[in-house]
Amino acid sequence: MLNIEPNLARPDDFYEALIDLHRDLDDAQSQSANAQLILLLANHIGAHDVLLDAIRHAREGALRGAPAPVAQTGEREAGRLAAA
Repeated sequence: MLNIEPNLARPDDFYEALIDLHRDLDDAQSQSANAQLILLLANHIGAHDVLLDAIRHAREGALRGAPAPVAQTGEREAGRLAAA
């Protein structure tokens, strides 16, 4: 079962690391990094039904224009990073 409740021990630290992943990358490199991260995490999860549920949730959120659950927890960090 896909857990969509906040579940990160240190969400702001994770969000900062995610922003740092993209720092100084061009668009193609950034898209490649996203794809590689998604595939690494999908491989770690491994459960096909959970992955399909995550894909469905992500698509529905994108169509609604809603932020992902992790992004919601890291919004404070995003604001802090943008101000820095």
